[in-house]
Amino acid sequence: MLHILKWKDRKNEIFCYLPAEAVPDKNAVAELHQMTALEETLERLTGVSGYFQGDEPQIKKMVLTPDFHKGAGIPIGTVMMTKGFVVPQAMGNDINCGMRFYTTDLSEESIRQKLPELAKKLRHIFFEGGRQIPMTGRQREALFRYGLEGLLETYHDSGMRGLWRYYQPEVQEKWLSRTVFRGSIQTAATEGLEDFIGSYGQLTYDDQIGTIGGGNHFLEVQRIAEIYDGQTANAWNLKKGAVAVMLHTGSLTIGHHSGLLNRKICQEIYPVGLMQPENKIYPIPEAYEKQNAWNRFWSASGNAANFGFANRLFLGFMIQEVFTQVLGACDLALLYDAPHNYIWKQQIDGEDYYIHRKGACCARGCEEMAGTAFAYYGEPVMIPGSMGSSSYLLRGLGNRDALCSASHGAGRQKSRGDAIKGNDEAFRQFMKNFHVITPIDPNRIDLKGRADILKKWEESVRAEAPYAYKDIHEVIAVHTAHNLAAPVARMEPIFTVKS
Repeated sequence: MLHILKWKDRKNEIFCYLPAEAVPDKNAVAELHQMTALEETLERLTGVSGYFQGDEPQIKKMVLTPDFHKGAGIPIGTVMMTKGFVVPQAMGNDINCGMRFYTTDLSEESIRQKLPELAKKLRHIFFEGGRQIPMTGRQREALFRYGLEGLLETYHDSGMRGLWRYYQPEVQEKWLSRTVFRGSIQTAATEGLEDFIGSYGQLTYDDQIGTIGGGNHFLEVQRIAEIYDGQTANAWNLKKGAVAVMLHTGSLTIGHHSGLLNRKICQEIYPVGLMQPENKIYPIPEAYEKQNAWNRFWSASGNAANFGFANRLFLGFMIQEVFTQVLGACDLALLYDAPHNYIWKQQIDGEDYYIHRKGACCARGCEEMAGTAFAYYGEPVMIPGSMGSSSYLLRGLGNRDALCSASHGAGRQKSRGDAIKGNDEAFRQFMKNFHVITPIDPNRIDLKGRADILKKWEESVRAEAPYAYKDIHEVIAVHTAHNLAAPVARMEPIFTVKS
């Protein structure tokens, strides 16, 4: 169902794609209404000489994807097209939170037979210090400045130690074409990241790269349960019954650092004496007088985005390491890696616009994907369900009314607090058939008497259980009904790794 939201005191209509019979969540709508007060801020700033250049700044369009729900200041599933300015909060602090999808040559049976051993080794490498990702300061700077292309230039600094032994330069160069922005956003600086970068020539380890993060982030090993589009599935190496790997994570504390820096930049350039925005949402103008702020913003955002791409790359190496140890050599082939928290610069009819996505996937069609490996089929769109439910792989249809956007998940229908208090019987049934690997192993003998630890573990799982989220099948149906994206395959979880 397409809802059109419009408030009397606001200029813009907002196009909201929701499952049939669904009513927009009142808390999310209230947050959205507060966000749209940005229009008032733009009006005040337009009266300040030299703040904007050229034509008046505009919010050209706003779209809400089917997983629309309350966020932190700006709802999840918000897509906004602007002219003359950007809004850092409209991509969130977890810059380049995104998805990565691998096909494999593994069978479901081989995974299930070795599940206890896999769980033990996965817990070790993800949560017990098993990561081995040494990097020099030169590598880290190259990562922040140039993304995956920077790593390609400096990978030899590692001496191919630890997980670097899975880094095949020829393969990684090829996979750049299967990564949005080639996983490589060129930046001018690395403001505030000096301590993280460290000594230029010294090989060291850190506790950041190769981590999943909290919330709804995960690594999931899946079985391809259904194929809906045989031609596209064949081209993308998707086979019914085969094993796939889906990753969902972002830029961790690097993104948080960049988000705070961006907010500081916004506040530094805001005119002294002008009424401050009540919603605390600030724009950064594309103006000559504010060029330094503009450049600092793009560098900070690019640093975090580059880290997000690299983080997902190494998480892939980590699952490959465990598979190799337990199951033997396997083929882990990248299908696609894409952010759903970022700002895209787009030229339309000779004019520059900025597409902000917060918790929303790109769903570009064949025309928009011309010159890429996906020019014939459209952009791969990865939409996971809740923990334990189906996930989907779709192909983008390039719906310009929806700003070529799609959901990044099912979307919450219960807050984490409400989900923790959820139905006990529903939770027990869910846990009977689901395998989740977390930092805590609830079956450890020495934890049997630690009710406090086990309670916290259970609450963390309950917060992400299926009943906390919308029905993924209904969400996918909206994409089909409104030509946002077309289903290619449905996956079911074998096991999930979560912090």
